[in-house]
Formats: sequence, structure tokens, C-alpha cells
Amino acid sequence: MKKCLAFSAGIVTYPCSAFMNGVIPGEQELHRKVAMFQEETPRGIVCRICPNECVLKEGEISDCRNRIVRNSKLYTMAYGNPCSANVDPIEKKPLYHFFPGSRAYSIATAGCNLACLNCQNWTISQTSPDKTRNYDLLPERVVEESIRNNCKSIAYTYSEPTTFYEYAYETASIAKNSGVKNIFKTNGYINPEPLRKICSVLDAANVDLKSFNDSTYLKLTGGKLQPVLDALKIYKDMGTWLEITNLIVPTWSDNTEEIGRMCKWLSENGFKETPLHFSRFYPTHKLEQLPPTPVELLRDALKIAIAEGLKYVYIGNVPGNEMADTKCPSCGTTVIGRQGYRITVNNMEGGKCKNCKNVIDGVWG
Repeated sequence: MKKCLAFSAGIVTYPCSAFMNGVIPGEQELHRKVAMFQEETPRGIVCRICPNECVLKEGEISDCRNRIVRNSKLYTMAYGNPCSANVDPIEKKPLYHFFPGSRAYSIATAGCNLACLNCQNWTISQTSPDKTRNYDLLPERVVEESIRNNCKSIAYTYSEPTTFYEYAYETASIAKNSGVKNIFKTNGYINPEPLRKICSVLDAANVDLKSFNDSTYLKLTGGKLQPVLDALKIYKDMGTWLEITNLIVPTWSDNTEEIGRMCKWLSENGFKETPLHFSRFYPTHKLEQLPPTPVELLRDALKIAIAEGLKYVYIGNVPGNEMADTKCPSCGTTVIGRQGYRITVNNMEGGKCKNCKNVIDGVWG
């Protein structure tokens, strides 16, 4: 199998064909991994990682495209073979209240357990690891690369980390013991037991809350709303620092009454101190015919959230946007100023506003 060098870190990549036609090539043999949270039933092996709960017979592949049954066992095809590995600013996730200005070593494998019409990373999320060009990065190497690149954290991102759960969990466990933080950028579509387990090694998460309407969730993503709401509560209960992103898609999730119900639910369920990011949609994937989200609508959503008592509300994906700054809820001082992904102002001291000494919710160092 031909090898080629990839980017400055000197990581070797391989065209991955693991599990194709049931054959595991020698180069990939070390990456074969029995999947966690599986159950044998008369109808087949059930994957219990996410609410899809795929029931698979011999040779069948899961909805997320990276789990397969071989010899009556469920295996993950996504282990040690990320198709993307980059160093990102933490603000890109977006996480605004978690070590601002730091760097995150970001990895993803192919696959996702949803099928969002508006997915911006559909070229990797809507395919499988045997069809992407992959890095050869076992968990120990990921941690080594994160340290070598002066990254405060490792982010499991771009596609859906729930679908490469085993890889993420083992990497995060090693990272935690090495003093490196762990972050999920996720759709929140995961069952409670695996979520609680992964939370034991996670430090932060940003969850995409894609809509507050069951019908819209199904038609836009192929998933359901309630499991995501349940996941938000578990993240909070487990003590994982949480931020939430709501992408406002014209004609799909731009109803201000629904946005109001979402913000009311967040306020009434203990998320007033959880940062909420309203993100601008740009035409992509299967919704290329739609216009970008009007900026005025994003501003209206921000006002609705503030009226419901949410303390930290942001607008994202808008160049030159002043609503990306963190303001002190008490005195209004800009405690963290941002220009794109760059920190321009820091008026924080010991997790407090320098001006009025009010505690600013977050993980600051």
C-alpha cells in the first residue's frame, strides 16, 4: 500500500480500504476494534451507541457508515484512521468560555449518525472510512501530536464523534492522564449510558441543537429532538463544560416562536449560564437553493434569548460581528473581545470581570 507524507507534522497517510469486501489489509489490521455498547439479539447485533440503534446482520453496515458485523461481532471501522487532523483555535468549535485563545488538535473520521440536509462537512460525514484518505493515528499518537503542537486540548469534531466513539474514548482517556483536555463538537445524538461514560473523560462539549420542532428535526436531520435535549441535561449533570449552537436555516429553523420556545426551555432547565451561539447558515449540500440567514433575524434571536434570561448569547458566522464578544452580565464590560478567531481584549482575572469582580461562567485556566 503506497504511503505519502501529509502536512508539516510528518504524519503518514494511507488510502484506507479496511473492511472493503470483508478484507482487512495488513496496514490496517492494528486498527480493527470490537465496538462498545453492542447487544446480540435474534434479529441481529444491536448497536446501542445512539438512538438509531441499528440492528445488523452479518456483513451489514450501520446507518453511520462505520460499524460492521463480522463473525457475529460488531466492529468499528473508525479507529486510528482519521480523515482529518488539524490544529484549530478553540473559538472555531465554537467554545468561547473554555480556555479562550488556546489551540485544539482536531480530528475526525468519516461517518455520522444523522443525515443533515445542510451539513457543511458532508464529504466526510456522509461517507465511510473505507472511502476517505486517512491518517494513520492511533490514540497514543494523537496525544503526542497534540502536545507537540502546543495544543491545550484535543477536539473530536468535523464529523460526528459519537460514530467514532471507541477511538475518541481511548484517545481521551490517554489525553486526560497526560494533562490534555478533551472536547466533543457533537450533534448530541447519543444514548445516555455511552454519554455518561464518555463524559468521564471529557472536559467540554459544544452541542448542535438543530431545531426545537420534532417534525423539522426528522425532515432536516433524520433524527429526533428529545434525545438531544436529554443529552444536554446529562452533559450538565456530569459537569462537562457545555456550549450550545443553533444554526438558523431559512424556512427550516427560522421561526421566531420556535426559537422563543427553545430559549424558554433552556432557561427553565438550568441553562441560563450556558453560552448559546446563533449561527448563520450559508447555502450548502442539499440546501444550496436557500439564501444565507438574514443578519437581522440572528439579532432578533439574540434578543429573544436575552429576554428569556440567558446570560451569554452570541452570533456566529458573520464577519466583523460585534456580537462575538463576551460581556460581563453584571456591568456590561467586554471581558473577552474577539476578531474572528483572535482574542483582542482580555479583561478577565481569576475567572472574574476585572471591572466589577463578577464571576464569569466558564473554564478560564
